[in-house]
Amino acid sequence: MRVLLSTLGSRGDVQPLVALASRLTALGHQVRLCAPPDFARWVASFRIPFVPVGPPWRRSAAPRSRAAVPKPSPAQVRKLAESSIGIQFEVLSAAARDCDVLVASTGLQIAARTVAEKRGIPYVFAALCPAALPSPHHPPLPLPVLGEVPAPASADNSDLWAANLRHVNDTFAAPLNALRSAVGLGTVDDVSDHIHTDRPWLATDPTLAPWPDVADPAVYQPGAWLLPDKRALPAELTAFLDAGGPCVYVGFGSVAAPPGLLETAVRAVRAVGCRLVVSRGWAPLSPVDRSPDCLVVGEVNQQDLFREVAVVVHHGGAGTTTTAARAGTPQVVVPQVYDQHYFARRVSALGIGTAHPGSVPTVESLTEALGAALRPEVAARAREFAGVVRTDAAQVAAERLVVAPGA
Repeated sequence: MRVLLSTLGSRGDVQPLVALASRLTALGHQVRLCAPPDFARWVASFRIPFVPVGPPWRRSAAPRSRAAVPKPSPAQVRKLAESSIGIQFEVLSAAARDCDVLVASTGLQIAARTVAEKRGIPYVFAALCPAALPSPHHPPLPLPVLGEVPAPASADNSDLWAANLRHVNDTFAAPLNALRSAVGLGTVDDVSDHIHTDRPWLATDPTLAPWPDVADPAVYQPGAWLLPDKRALPAELTAFLDAGGPCVYVGFGSVAAPPGLLETAVRAVRAVGCRLVVSRGWAPLSPVDRSPDCLVVGEVNQQDLFREVAVVVHHGGAGTTTTAARAGTPQVVVPQVYDQHYFARRVSALGIGTAHPGSVPTVESLTEALGAALRPEVAARAREFAGVVRTDAAQVAAERLVVAPGA
């Protein structure tokens, strides 16, 4: 079987597909991965053929003031939609030329199903967060590219979804249907239903991020697609961890960190009597001082590192949240965009960490959050929860895809 996997987004969107691709390859199938060009070298390290699509995603992670990012006008949004759909169709059509099935994750891939239909192959949509799929049990995820912000907790979810689906249709229906007409396909009445299909997959851990309607047979949830990491931790990092005294990890992956985060984190971590391991990430994060109680690291094995620290402070991406949960380490989630607010709420609800109130911490607020996460009962709950996180989901999903593509 020849499989095209496609996504638009950050490392957290790409890595689950690399995990799935690795399992498919191990089963003897051919895989091609389509993603933003930032990830070409990294994906190639797994010997997975790579096709770049769209502009570099890293631009969205550049440090900047949120006030300096104006909400796009309706005309700008329409132009962006037309351009994005056209580029997606052109790139994915070429990438899918000899494939037997197309798997897309993230709802920004408006043209993916049209490519599959034109090629006459099955199409699978795999969400990486339950809130990416419509349900009265949760609000829709805000799209920063469209200038959207999280809805207040008091809002009615059904009303929010109705408004979201209208917005999606108003933004994408015209350019999508123009494309479909040009390639001889019928029009789409509901863009969201078209993208998600009536049998979507949900690649999240069923205990950490469950589909809220357990009686709904339409959503297939195998678990989170985790990529095993066998790399040893760098000697400098191991020596730092062994030097004595608990450590707190701070990292925001491939999203923009709030201004002044590191200065705030250094003071807050010291206030709770811990040392600090900083993941540079795309921000890039780096303390202003070089004190012996702080160490800056680059790309390392988070699966091993998280088991060695007392608390993981992060942005709330699906992958980082799941990795920390699997490590059995308490978390402090400081959500910034998109699904991160959902995962912050789940960490808090499960008692395996703390959801920071707001996206820009102060020394006082982060100190309080760290203190809460360091409580013995939270650490005990996090250790207990680690035992229920599934680790076989990528293998299970790969086997299902091979046996029943599109089901």
